Amino acid sequence: MFYKIYDFEIGKLAICEENQKIVMVNRVKTKDDADEIIKNNVQKETELIKNTRKQLDEYFAGNRKQFDIPIKFNGTDFQVKVWEELLKIPYGETYSYLDIAKRIGNPKASRAVGMANNKNKIIIIVPCHRVIGSNKKLGGYACGLDVKEKLLELERENL
Repeated sequence: MFYKIYDFEIGKLAICEENQKIVMVNRVKTKDDADEIIKNNVQKETELIKNTRKQLDEYFAGNRKQFDIPIKFNGTDFQVKVWEELLKIPYGETYSYLDIAKRIGNPKASRAVGMANNKNKIIIIVPCHRVIGSNKKLGGYACGLDVKEKLLELERENL
């Protein structure tokens, strides 16, 4: 697996590629996070990683609303089903955990949807930040609520 770590408005993000597909875009908050990515992987800025960074730069500039890079999910069948549903949430909109649970045909799985969101390794591109509580509160976010708020605000400003 190839990786490169970049600085973005929300902090350092690791972009990882495996077999010409992006398998991770995730925040690197601590040295342990970085060490986990570095271990057994090769630092190399491939064309796909470069293109992913370019598309993320365009997103943060408010000029990109959809990504068109190949991705590969690494998760359980349930998680993949949730992540595929997240890709359908329109830019600038939010759905509740319950909405996602209903959309995947399992209306009692709101909590499990939240757990799948937490395990999403391809943040922003797979927009788990667009999922909120039924009460309209932000709920949790693996990268921090401050980041979730920033991403949602960025999208609202650039609709």
